[in-house]
Amino acid sequence: MRCPFCGHDDTQVKDSRSSEDNSAIRRRRMCPECGSRFTTFERIQIRELVVVKKDGRRKPFDRNKLTQSIGIAVRKRPVTEEQVEQAVNQVVRKFESSGEHELTTDQIGEAVMEVLANLDPVAYVRFASVYKEFREARDFEDFIGNIVT
Repeated sequence: MRCPFCGHDDTQVKDSRSSEDNSAIRRRRMCPECGSRFTTFERIQIRELVVVKKDGRRKPFDRNKLTQSIGIAVRKRPVTEEQVEQAVNQVVRKFESSGEHELTTDQIGEAVMEVLANLDPVAYVRFASVYKEFREARDFEDFIGNIVT
């Protein structure tokens, strides 16, 4: 693994351990050239997923973008990084095990909504407001009215 600080090609693994939900291996590495330390994660990838955008473009699925979107929704909420990682893993596993190669942005949005509904109600509404493109306060009222009843 190349050092992200100095670019040296050969770094050393100092510590390895499983992540909280055993879906990844966390490796602590050190560069013998500059002495810097950094962390990498190794995950199983069952299949290459492709996202079909609303305009028809196809892009590779980006796990980091999913993590960032959920992170924004849960910002300043009592949700830990581990819970966010578990939510991301849940969404990714759902798609990898579905047998489908291509996903629509709507499928991803609905899967995230489902996970957030069980994780944190405020994060759920925040995500929905962006995903469903709320334009006015009435949109929030209607959406919250539907989830309360």
